[in-house]
Amino acid sequence: MGMPALQPERWTADDVRALPDASGMRFEVVDGELLMSPGPRPSHQRAVVQLIGRLLAYLGEQPVGEVSAGPGEVMLDEYSLVQPDVFVLPLVHGRVVRDDDRTVAPLLVIEVLSPATARVDRIVKRQRYQRAGLEYWIVDLDARLVERWQADADRP
Repeated sequence: MGMPALQPERWTADDVRALPDASGMRFEVVDGELLMSPGPRPSHQRAVVQLIGRLLAYLGEQPVGEVSAGPGEVMLDEYSLVQPDVFVLPLVHGRVVRDDDRTVAPLLVIEVLSPATARVDRIVKRQRYQRAGLEYWIVDLDARLVERWQADADRP
């Protein structure tokens, strides 16, 4: 009989990257806590596409960064690796950040709420993004509302 695998006491970004691929599941870690969520619904994906389109238009006129869509990794520290729905990485010396450079903090992070992720997006991730000094938007499709959170804000 095999021994059960021991779960790390505190998950790291490397632990998450080493997990086997689980089709349809997204794995993230925030402050050492492993987060798992199912793949997004079509309405969620349509919202992401619309956000990307608007950000591309804005960044075409104001070239300050490059828009990316999840699942793309944003490493906030050794114990926090997230996959935001949409994020904007800054241009460094007028150029796009290299793919292998995970040290550059995003200018903007956006999460589109889903039933399975709403609590984590509103509380866990929001607090972590604020501690990292990032601007964070929460898109609530049901309420037809976008909350804009800044690093030092108590309210959107």
